[in-house]
Amino acid sequence: MKIWIDCSNSPHPLLFAPVGRRLVEGGHEVLITARDNAQTLELARERWPEVDVIGGASPRGRSSKVAAICDRIADLRRWAARVRPDVALSHNSYAQIVAARSLRIPAVTAMDFEHQPANHLAFRLARTILVPEVMGVEAIRRQGATPTKVVQYPGLKEELYIGDFKPDREILAKVSPGPRPRIVAVARTAPTRALYHSSSNPLFETALRTVCSQEGVVCVVLTRHAEQVAAIEDLGLPNCILPRTAIDSRSLVYAADVMIGAGGTMTREAAVMGIPTWTLFAGKAPAVDAWLERREMIRRLTRPDQLAHLTPRLSSPRTPGELHARGSLLEGVVVRETLAAGGVESISPGFAVLSA
Repeated sequence: MKIWIDCSNSPHPLLFAPVGRRLVEGGHEVLITARDNAQTLELARERWPEVDVIGGASPRGRSSKVAAICDRIADLRRWAARVRPDVALSHNSYAQIVAARSLRIPAVTAMDFEHQPANHLAFRLARTILVPEVMGVEAIRRQGATPTKVVQYPGLKEELYIGDFKPDREILAKVSPGPRPRIVAVARTAPTRALYHSSSNPLFETALRTVCSQEGVVCVVLTRHAEQVAAIEDLGLPNCILPRTAIDSRSLVYAADVMIGAGGTMTREAAVMGIPTWTLFAGKAPAVDAWLERREMIRRLTRPDQLAHLTPRLSSPRTPGELHARGSLLEGVVVRETLAAGGVESISPGFAVLSA
């Protein structure tokens, strides 16, 4: 069977790497397309050198975004009509799902953010929808996720792939040459070009000022777009590092004393690892974040002075072995449902179908 995986955002190459390997081990052919957006293409090429590049960065403005998506739909449709995949798989790649539906290719999509407006499109067109159990059922039903389409999985999508790496013990030296700082903070900027997110979050800037002003602290800020790099550079912050290329973010977060997330996925990755994690996401909080907050795996940042006295991490993160064991279960769910959508039966435990 030919399985088409589309990577439209930076987390997707990491998310689908273990799934892709398992499919290949099962004798299936995996075809990869990726959008040249943020670090998506660079991360995809590290895992699949033969990736086909289709589409570019997300532009600003709603009308420009719609035009870019329409162009990518057309390009993906031409690509898929030529290679004829049997099933399409993505994490809510709207362009892929539309292109696949137009060619009658069954699409499997995963999603863990119930407040994304484009869910209405993806959920109605996809054959199968994979969501974490903690997502609100009624919310996704209103977006077109009918009970017969939805497969719920336990835990979070980040658990699927977060153990799929060997921590780089030299990562700090690579991003911050010299003696190891007393405290390492990692900050992730907001998805400012996303339709679901407010483009203005002044708390992030003040939080960075508070963190970077502390003696013995180095803050590595992982940006998404060129304008974010320029804006943070203009702040003139001491002890602030801005990597210009994609780095091994999992190893960096694994070595950090604290994670400060203005976005979603990387914040949850840190929390799953067991790193002290703060979120200042400015959009409407998803159910998965609320679930993590209830378990005190993340804390909500409301004032910069909450970060005024950072200390070294007191406990070790979860081991890669622990993380990998959890991921193998969720990996099986994705593989099974992908093959099932293409008409192939596969035995993978650990899933539940949403009841009517």
